[in-house]
Amino acid sequence: MSNITRVSTSKLPTAFGDYLIYLYQDLTTATEHVALVMGNVHLQQNVLVRVHSECLTGDIFSSKRCDCGEQLKLAQQLIAAEGLGVIVYLRDHEGRGIGLANKIRAYALQDEGLDTVEANLALGLPIDSRTFDIAAEILHDLQVKSIRLMSNNPAKCGALKTHGTLVNSLVPLKIISNESNKHYLQTKKDKLGHLLNE
Repeated sequence: MSNITRVSTSKLPTAFGDYLIYLYQDLTTATEHVALVMGNVHLQQNVLVRVHSECLTGDIFSSKRCDCGEQLKLAQQLIAAEGLGVIVYLRDHEGRGIGLANKIRAYALQDEGLDTVEANLALGLPIDSRTFDIAAEILHDLQVKSIRLMSNNPAKCGALKTHGTLVNSLVPLKIISNESNKHYLQTKKDKLGHLLNE
């Protein structure tokens, strides 16, 4: 039994090409999630896919503390180059699942010298509480047969596989670090197993 329902669909022209936008609702939490689809992905193999966790500061305000917004834009560019792909945008994933208020609290602790992992733990919060079952269900609803996952996080690949998504390869998103996120990216590599962007 599915935990999601498809609510509505529309065309969405963007700076990176024309998509169809699908709105889904989690039937358990009522959270709304989005899939941007370029081209006909129905029953296609090796579809380029980005499963992106919501990041207000990076996606909207172009924060230099993370690489989220840059990864999202690069994913759109890579999809545009192929003319085929999907971006699954997961809401309520802010700060690896701790929420926006706690993410800003964690930022303040990082300003005092803690890294991103230590800050979450200091707040009594999990390092990463995200789940990717909803993303797998959305890809199943779109009838994507198999994917190439655009991510620097091998654990995300494993989580999608656990929920029945056939991931044929991992496509790293190479982002050049800056002075504000260099330590953050190194911590993700050293403590969370992420691929270093550079």
